[in-house]
Amino acid sequence: MKLISWNVNGLRAVVAKDGFAWLENFGADFVCLQEIKVKDADVPNQMYKLGFADISVNSGERAGYSGVMSLSKIDMHTQKSVFFDDNEGRVLEHRFGNVVLFNIYFPNGQKDDERLEYKMKFYENFLKYINELTASGKDVIFCGDVNTAHKEIDLKNPKANSKTSGFLPIEREWIDRVIQSGFIDTFRYINGDKSDAYSWWSYRFNARAKNVGWRIDYFFISASLKEHLKDAFILPDIMGSDHCPVGIEIEI
Repeated sequence: MKLISWNVNGLRAVVAKDGFAWLENFGADFVCLQEIKVKDADVPNQMYKLGFADISVNSGERAGYSGVMSLSKIDMHTQKSVFFDDNEGRVLEHRFGNVVLFNIYFPNGQKDDERLEYKMKFYENFLKYINELTASGKDVIFCGDVNTAHKEIDLKNPKANSKTSGFLPIEREWIDRVIQSGFIDTFRYINGDKSDAYSWWSYRFNARAKNVGWRIDYFFISASLKEHLKDAFILPDIMGSDHCPVGIEIEI
C-alpha cells in the first residue's frame, strides 16, 4: 500500500490550481489531507473524480478553518475523534483488518499560552489512546501535520526557533515519548540523518526556494509494522500549499 499525507492549507485553492493532477499516476491507495478549510457540502466535485471509492470528511464548526479529509481505495470503518472533544475537525480514525490509521491535523500552539496548553492536552490524550490500542494488539499508523519539528536536523534554523512553538522542549519531548512508546518515525527509519528534508516552508522571504523549512509532517507506525515498511519519502516538488506531501509504502 502507498499512503500519502498532505496539509493542503485550503482544499479549494489546491483544486483550482489542478494541484491533485499528480495523483493520477502516483498509485496512492490512501490519501490523508489536513487543513481543508471546507464543510462537507462544499467539497469540490473534482475530489470525487480522483478514483477513490471511499471519501471521508471531518469539518470543524468554524467556517474556513481546520478540517481533515481521507480518500481511500479500500473498505474501512471510519469515525471521528473518540479521545478528544474535536469541534475543530482535526481527526479521522480508520479501521481495516487489524490496522487503525489516523489522519490528524494536530493543533498549532503559536497563538498564545492557551493554545499551547490545548495542543499539549491533545498530544497527551492521543498518546494515551494509541498506547491503549497497541496494548490491545492493534497495528497503528498515524499521519498528518504534527506541528512540531522533533530534532535540530528537522528545521533549518533550530537555534533561532528554540523559543517558538513548534520547536519548544515540551513539544519535542512529546515526540520523544511517542518513540519511547514503540512508535517509529518512518522517514528517519528509512532515511537516517538525511538533512535539508522539510515538509513546510513559510510563504515569507522566498523560504521554499531557499529550502528554509521545517519537517513537521509525519508518518508514525507501531513497532508491530516495522518489518512491513518498505519506503518513506517527502515530495517537495509537489506544489499548491505551503506544505508538501509526505508518504510511506507499506505491506499490509
